[in-house]
Amino acid sequence: MFFAQMLDRLIVAGSLTYIDPRGRTHRFGRSPIEGVNPVTIRLHDPSLELRLALQPTLTVGEAYMDGKLTIEDGTLFDFLALASVNLQGGHHARWLEWGQKISHLLRRVQQYNPLYAARRNASHHYDISLALYDLFLDPDRQYSCAYFGSPTTSLEDAQIAKKRHIMAKLLLSPGQKVLDIGCGWGGLGLTLAREAGVEVTGITLSEQQLAEAQRRAKQAQRAEQARFQLTDYREITGTYDRIVSVGMFEHVGVNHYDEFFRVVHDRLAEDGVALVHFIARSDGPGTTNAWIRKYIFPGGYSPALSEVMPSIERSGLFVTDIEILRLHYAETLRHWRQRFQANWSRAAQLYDERFCRMWDFYLTGSEVAFRYQGHIVAQVQLARRVDTVPLTRGYIEGAEESNIWQRAG
Repeated sequence: MFFAQMLDRLIVAGSLTYIDPRGRTHRFGRSPIEGVNPVTIRLHDPSLELRLALQPTLTVGEAYMDGKLTIEDGTLFDFLALASVNLQGGHHARWLEWGQKISHLLRRVQQYNPLYAARRNASHHYDISLALYDLFLDPDRQYSCAYFGSPTTSLEDAQIAKKRHIMAKLLLSPGQKVLDIGCGWGGLGLTLAREAGVEVTGITLSEQQLAEAQRRAKQAQRAEQARFQLTDYREITGTYDRIVSVGMFEHVGVNHYDEFFRVVHDRLAEDGVALVHFIARSDGPGTTNAWIRKYIFPGGYSPALSEVMPSIERSGLFVTDIEILRLHYAETLRHWRQRFQANWSRAAQLYDERFCRMWDFYLTGSEVAFRYQGHIVAQVQLARRVDTVPLTRGYIEGAEESNIWQRAG
């Protein structure tokens, strides 16, 4: 009853049919949403109705994971897109706004990431089966937003283009020392070493990522040129000509932005260039989705640029370029979601059906966030001196088109 009442208030656009645990059918929505099919959902557990009404962002995902909420018509993407469009329209119940306000008040506690918490949070997501990631990532295991030149660009080519784009912004020269903060499985660092002839130090808090990055460096006979360490950014020493961080800043936490950019400033050479690539939100400061925070990225948060810029300003760094990638991550996630769904049975062999539904909800919900909720990706280029990079952006396109970058991959 309570869930149906909430849906009646929420669903204005699209078409949603809800079959409650007693078998009664409720229909909502008055106008179609382009690209979103009509949806029928069924709830199998009456004890969830009140929780779904009071705490939908957490309970919907849990109910789907547990098989207690099923999609009878349409797809999970259709359902989450429909809900998102209506939530963006402001038709939700007033008590949900109070829940958001309370969550916002608690976010500094939720995002408190001292060293021990940062290691635990990184392990939660990244120290799981490498075979799982191989089911949906490209062969280089680029687990961040790709760069699509056109709608027909393949995931593999788009990830190569992303690396090429970053390399161009870093203004690399052979022999430079590069720090890669949040190096993942080593793909970007090894590409920089191989294609630009630089010396890379990559750091991660995931033991499995570290082992795989070191294995790949040894296999490529570049273990002396691309070194990988189990190290937090706050523990790193030395000076680097270039610093790059892709997809790691989301794990820093709003409490620690000053600390992060102070480290970048202190570790960057006087004539150095840094690039920080991260998920952001276009609608101002917010909070992490409760389900994502609990099951996928504990301690994580995607900030608004207005939350990041003051910390950069206080660090003494110059912002020399900002680029906003809008739907590139939505397309990346579409490829990941479709690949994961095509490999569902293999994922179930690694884990189980509940895990598959969890991962499906994560990838699908993330795609919806970029298509309908204003999530974006920001690439912020930084320097210690105002004259470090060229005065115009032509050097980026020129470097991408030059022969040295054509081999990146």
